[in-house]
Amino acid sequence: MTTPSVSGWLGGVHVGDSSPVRVVAVLNVSPDSFYGGSVASDLDDLARRAEAAQREGADLVDVGAMSTRPLRHTAIPAEVEADRLTAAVARVRSATDLPVSADTQRALPAAAAIDAGARVVNDVSGLHDDPRLARLVAERGVDLVVMARALPPGRGAPVARAARRLRASLRRATAAGIPIERVTVDPGIGFTTAAEVSATDWNLALLRDLARLRRLGRPILVGVSRKGFIGRLLGQPDPADRLVGSLAAAAVAVFNGAHVVRAHDVAATRQAVRIAEAIRAGRSPLPQ
Repeated sequence: MTTPSVSGWLGGVHVGDSSPVRVVAVLNVSPDSFYGGSVASDLDDLARRAEAAQREGADLVDVGAMSTRPLRHTAIPAEVEADRLTAAVARVRSATDLPVSADTQRALPAAAAIDAGARVVNDVSGLHDDPRLARLVAERGVDLVVMARALPPGRGAPVARAARRLRASLRRATAAGIPIERVTVDPGIGFTTAAEVSATDWNLALLRDLARLRRLGRPILVGVSRKGFIGRLLGQPDPADRLVGSLAAAAVAVFNGAHVVRAHDVAATRQAVRIAEAIRAGRSPLPQ
């Protein structure tokens, strides 16, 4: 059966089969981020990083104010996250004209980020942590990324279980009134594990079978940049050493159907992405 063409929007940027693969620059103002190289020391540093990301070809900027790294206790009060996001989003918008995504799973920080100019909410919980968030996104007319961070009960192939979780997120989104064309899905590489499979094997299986997520009919965002499974495969405990592995994983993700790649290293990732999409298509990449 032929899968219909996938199309959607992310911060006003078209994403899908008829557009080039988009690169989202990762910027953090949380000192707890797993990769210290992504953390801005202050708002001026954040602005410089955002300007560099734009020069290097980023399509969007994703700003995080609270670490969501798995298996770590990094939660902060929602009011603190909201204050951080307000300042960070405003500073990025003053420095660039790139659309800004707010990496949060809570309604209060999301509202603050939207007020400051964010056009995307990137929710690692897939609308499961805060029941107010879906309605907020619908009412404010911003775009949404939902991740398959947690798993539904039962067994099955990693991509099948991720797809079940994402279908539940899509149902929550549409029930709240979010237009489906505004929702992008993320399989949660580096976030999800199952007792019967190692975390590394889980992530490898997701990357290998990523194309099966096209059945959801939504653009696919993948974040593999400098993540732990790369370090375990290559014997690199320090995320600072994982650039080459990250580029290889990003290229595979694109070859297998990713429409958006979230990355710490924009220029290098963009080059890897362009080669991978050219090989996938058997022709030169789509015009920028």
